[in-house]
Amino acid sequence: MRRHLALTPRTIEVLHSIVESYIESGEAVASRTISRRRKDSLSPATIRNLMADLADEGYLDQPHTSAGRVPTVKAFRSYVQSLAPVRLPLAELERLRAELCGVENLADRVERSSHLLTEITHNVGIAAAIPTSSQTLDHIELLKLAGRRILMIVVTRDATVRNRVVSLDEELSQDELNSIRNYLNQNFSGWVLAQARRELETRLEQESAAYDAILRRLTELFGKGLLDIEPTPEIHMEGASNLVGLDLHLTREKMRELFWTLEEKKRILQLLDRFLEQPSGELGVQVGLGEAHPSMIALSLIGVSVVLPSGVSAKIAVLGPMRMNYGKVMSAVLQVGDAFRSIPT
Repeated sequence: MRRHLALTPRTIEVLHSIVESYIESGEAVASRTISRRRKDSLSPATIRNLMADLADEGYLDQPHTSAGRVPTVKAFRSYVQSLAPVRLPLAELERLRAELCGVENLADRVERSSHLLTEITHNVGIAAAIPTSSQTLDHIELLKLAGRRILMIVVTRDATVRNRVVSLDEELSQDELNSIRNYLNQNFSGWVLAQARRELETRLEQESAAYDAILRRLTELFGKGLLDIEPTPEIHMEGASNLVGLDLHLTREKMRELFWTLEEKKRILQLLDRFLEQPSGELGVQVGLGEAHPSMIALSLIGVSVVLPSGVSAKIAVLGPMRMNYGKVMSAVLQVGDAFRSIPT
């Protein structure tokens, strides 16, 4: 049974230099290249010996007999663990906050966060917000449409907006809809949605409801699902085209599978849940996503989970090639996460 080598600080430094060189060039790294990068007097021969030890330990691969070495997933994980996120200047954080302050609701904030991540890192920016199951009603709007149709708009305190168009059996004027809207907002604003539904159902079952014009008209809207809107995650991903042209060592079929996987929001949410399980505010880095799907073996995910004062759980992440600028991406994710969390809802 082969004994594992305990890496010395010098060997670890050489390993991380190889990773950095590979990230920059994308080519197999030769011992002479590392010797030139270092400020000490380590010769190419000494570095070759160290690289041989690292290869034996599974940190390096040698694509061809005469080629240099390529870092493995194990090497990248060692390198990432050595990095400390660097906070970018306060002015940059203020810019991000200003960008997010300009949006009107949670869905727009999710979309804007994804765009900012893509803009800063030139990778795939992902943002997701998972509403709490006990959302609080802020207000309701009811708008008359053509053909006895009604647009029901429910806004919750976490700035989530949900729309539903329903068809009614009888015509309702906009004035009647306004009366129903005012009744609901005056009586149930600030209530948890589930509790508001139960209380409203009780009121509609009472005998007095049959004689109250507002409650009588409200009965049909309630039967059409008013207030019965299940919380659904807001997910936005941007920048998938940045993966095109990268040397991900994928066949054309595997590349198609990758883009098919990224098109499904459910799969994206599963990816975030699986690899970003760390506590709120703590950065998570997953190098190599082959466990999620074979087409993702050469990709990495960097993300952070945040919880908003309203109780909404959000995940801010960047998906990119294993050969990414980890320090820059880690900083970008933390900053966008901080900005996302700091904007009042």
